[in-house]
Amino acid sequence: MVLKMTESLATLLTIISCFAHFSYAEAVRPVPHNQDLGLDFLVPHNKARAQVEVQPLIWNTTVAAYARGYAYHRLGDCDMEHSQGPFGENLAEGYGDQFTTTDAVNMWVGEKQYYEYQSNSCVGDECRHYTQVVWRDSVYLGCAKVKCRNSWWFVICSYGPPGNYEGQRPY
Repeated sequence: MVLKMTESLATLLTIISCFAHFSYAEAVRPVPHNQDLGLDFLVPHNKARAQVEVQPLIWNTTVAAYARGYAYHRLGDCDMEHSQGPFGENLAEGYGDQFTTTDAVNMWVGEKQYYEYQSNSCVGDECRHYTQVVWRDSVYLGCAKVKCRNSWWFVICSYGPPGNYEGQRPY
């Protein structure tokens, strides 16, 4: 019980620190309404997970608040730099008004072709975004999409509990 409360407190403090890094002007940038429900993120994630018979992810407002806080923190430069926070994480960027949340998730899922289950390794290219999407022990999902000052889109999905541990199979 004490450990769970300590972990919860640490997560809350991390979220608060992320929110402290962005100004009110950044916070009022428009965000797509359906992002609050997470369906645009959940549907392609859970489709990929169903293909390998892993339980569907559940949208979690705490995890989503963390992702949103970090996304707004990145608005200035939108560098593809991981938060080093308490959750598993995938990042994407795209340009143009046609770049959707589904496009971002599909980029990660598109790495499936490089994942070799027998050797539990990436063959030919990157696959670790895909393995995070389908990580069997991740239960919760929270994501955000923001438009950067350079007109690019920054997308982050956070996964709880985190996964993608070296040497372990995703499913």
